[in-house]
Amino acid sequence: MDIAVKKAARAAGFAARKAAFAAGQGQAAEILADYLAAHSGKALAGYMPMRTEIDPLRAMVAHQGVVAVPVITGAGQALRFREWSPGCAMVPGDFGALIPAEGAWVEPEVLIVPLVGFDARGYRLGYGGGFYDRTLEGLRARGPVLAIGFAFAAQELPEVPIEPTDQRLDVIVTERGVLTV
Repeated sequence: MDIAVKKAARAAGFAARKAAFAAGQGQAAEILADYLAAHSGKALAGYMPMRTEIDPLRAMVAHQGVVAVPVITGAGQALRFREWSPGCAMVPGDFGALIPAEGAWVEPEVLIVPLVGFDARGYRLGYGGGFYDRTLEGLRARGPVLAIGFAFAAQELPEVPIEPTDQRLDVIVTERGVLTV
């Protein structure tokens, strides 16, 4: 994979996300919550939004079941997920994302995945650490897991440059609706 191609795609995704964030999130969280209602009772992993990431918190709060957020345990490692609820004590984790100070470890059945860019095939462009690809590969090896990309519609790219280790998303939810891939 040409590193320059991925770097250019990532720059385009960040620029689109920043512009979309400034314009507002519309009904994105409500659309996500409605989609998640069909997965009530399943363990859900969301994320704590940073900078210009689209915010899944309202959908996470509305979920009927255990909710967790990712914890980075080390470079090159799959993510682990710690149980989260509104108001729980949070501490800064790696890369500045907030994580629960304590709580049970959870193996999610449904993941809300942040991203920089995505394409209609269901591939996502992340930050470049490979955390979600390793995590999805490991979870899928143990059983079914639903990976939901959550993004602004403006973050859609014509084609995400992929590598053999990249994991596809099952669904992408934006402020414009649900894209099943």
